[in-house]
Amino acid sequence: MTGVEQRPYRAGFGCFVGRPNAGKSTLTNAIVGTKIAITSNKPQTTRHVIRAVLHRPDSQLVLVDTPGLHRPRTLLGERLNDLVRTTWTEVDVIGLCIPADEPVGRGDRFISGELSELKATVLAVVTKTDLVDKRRLAEQLLAVSELADFAAVVPVSAVSGHQVDTLVDVMTGYLPPSPQLYPDDMLTDEPEQVLVAELIREAALEGVRDELPHSIAVVVEEMIPEGQLMKIYADVYVERPSQKAIVLGHRASRLKEVGTTARKQIEELLGTRVYLDLHVRVAKEWQRDPKQLRKLGF
Repeated sequence: MTGVEQRPYRAGFGCFVGRPNAGKSTLTNAIVGTKIAITSNKPQTTRHVIRAVLHRPDSQLVLVDTPGLHRPRTLLGERLNDLVRTTWTEVDVIGLCIPADEPVGRGDRFISGELSELKATVLAVVTKTDLVDKRRLAEQLLAVSELADFAAVVPVSAVSGHQVDTLVDVMTGYLPPSPQLYPDDMLTDEPEQVLVAELIREAALEGVRDELPHSIAVVVEEMIPEGQLMKIYADVYVERPSQKAIVLGHRASRLKEVGTTARKQIEELLGTRVYLDLHVRVAKEWQRDPKQLRKLGF
């Protein structure tokens, strides 16, 4: 026997929470190293709980990606909030993301209050540190540490990669001793169709004016492998004919761009050539209609 004590293998669930657009999905992607959660500069882009699995020699961190918590205005909004709260009760460690370049606000206080009731370990993660100078960062770290009694406060930049590994070290340190939860080659447990739909939705959101982000949903109807090619048939749903016109663009030029962008991303994800067939359909007021919500996967 050597004098070196073997660290127990740890495995468990973690998630990042915060106001919409606090950098949660970008951070998840930086940690896992592949594009699993979609990112967009529009708030409220994440709708599915996507698990990303991070494998290390002595631990396994399963990251659960939740939508941002917000004041709901529609049935969809309420369902998203319920989803967030359910997720929180099931994880071992939570990172509350607060951007370095925005003052600590009411939303941050509201969420940290909600988190204080949980049994999970809560850390504060100060994101987007690449956007501020040292003095501003020091002030923000102080303001954040006064917000609540966090187990740790970790500054990171998902864009430059600064301190991302340190954050993972801190998070895995709070996981329970446990055998591996997922096999070595697994990066996510989301079915491919959901990931493909998310990539199409991300491409459709880019450059669309601000009135559209919540009105776009994507359903992948079929994925048919044919030799070295994957044929994908998908529908992009909007709520009104006027929105359909925006997504299509002049002579369907926008939809073509969306298709090209999404196809490249999907080919990277699946590792195969892709034929993508996209149609835009109108589902009236789907965010407020329980039947439509079910059909669109919520």
